[in-house]
Amino acid sequence: MSEHAAYDPENGEPIDKSRNTDNDRYSKLTIGVCPDQWGVWFPQDDKQIDWRTALGEMRTAGFSVMETGPFGYFPTDPIELQDVMDEHGFRVVAGTGWGILHKAEAWAETERFFRQIGETHAAVGAEYVVHLPPMFRDEKTGAYTDDRVLTTDAWNLYIKNADRLGRIMKEDYGLKMVLHPHGDSHIETPEDIDRVFQATDPDYVGFCLDTGHIVYGNGDPMELCRTYPERISYVHIKAMDPILVTQAHEEDWPFVKAVHAGCSVAPPEGEPDMGLLIEALADLDKELYVICEQDMYGCPKDAPLPIAIGTRRYLASQGLGLA
Repeated sequence: MSEHAAYDPENGEPIDKSRNTDNDRYSKLTIGVCPDQWGVWFPQDDKQIDWRTALGEMRTAGFSVMETGPFGYFPTDPIELQDVMDEHGFRVVAGTGWGILHKAEAWAETERFFRQIGETHAAVGAEYVVHLPPMFRDEKTGAYTDDRVLTTDAWNLYIKNADRLGRIMKEDYGLKMVLHPHGDSHIETPEDIDRVFQATDPDYVGFCLDTGHIVYGNGDPMELCRTYPERISYVHIKAMDPILVTQAHEEDWPFVKAVHAGCSVAPPEGEPDMGLLIEALADLDKELYVICEQDMYGCPKDAPLPIAIGTRRYLASQGLGLA
C-alpha cells in the first residue's frame, strides 16, 4: 500500500481525497489529474513515461479522478479503458483532443476524431471533452505551421465549427465540450478569450479555465472567474514562472522552448497565487472538476511522481481536496 494514498482501516479500500469533505466552502470542487502532470503531450512518444507506470503513480500520489489526456495514450477501447481505470481506482470525467476548426478542409477529420473520443468517453461515464486549439508552432520543433493571426473569415469559421462540434458532443454523446486556451494558439490572450465568449453559444461551448496558459497569455484567471462566472465549466490548475513568461514573450520563444526552460512550475511557486485562485473557484459556488497539470514534456521519467505528491498536498492545504 502507498504511504500517500490513505486507506479505510475497516475495509482496506482507498479513501477518496478528491473533495474537501471537511469544509463546505470547498466541497463543490473536485481535484483530479491528467497525463500532462506526468509530462505527456502525445499518444505515443519515447520521451514519455509508459501509461501503465503513470497510472499506478497517479494513484500512489493520491488521485482518483481522471482526465485521460491525449487520445490513444490510455486504451481507447471503452471496455479496456474502464477495466484499467477500475483496477487503479479511477473515475474518468473527461477526454481531450486537438482539432482544427478554422479550416473547412479539416472539418471532416476533426469531426471523425472527436466522435471517436466522444464514443469512448461517453461509454465510461465521462462528462466533458476538452478541445485543445491547434498550435501555430510545432509542439516539438517550434517551427511555424500556421498563420499566427487568423483572418476574419477563418475566425468566423472557428466559431461556427466550435458551436457545431459542441452540439455534436452534447446531442450525440451527452458530453459538454470546453474550449481550452493555449500558448502559441489562436486562443491565448484575454482578448482572444473574450472574443470566444462573445461569439460562441454557451449551450454548446463551455470554457476550460487553464490557469497556467491564461497566465502565459498575460491574463488573470481570478478576473476571468469574476467576469464570466457562467462560462467557467471546467478547470486545469497549474502555475507559470512569471519571469520566464516575460522572457518567452520578449524573445518570441515557441511554447515548447518555454516549457523546456522550466516555465511551468509546481505550486506554490509561480502564478497564479493558488490560495486566491481556489477562493475564486469556491466563490463560483458550482460543481467543478479541477484537474492538476504541469507542462513537463521531455522531463526525466522519475520526476513527475514526487512533484505531483507535493502539488496535491499543497493544494489540499489551500482547500482543494484532502491531504
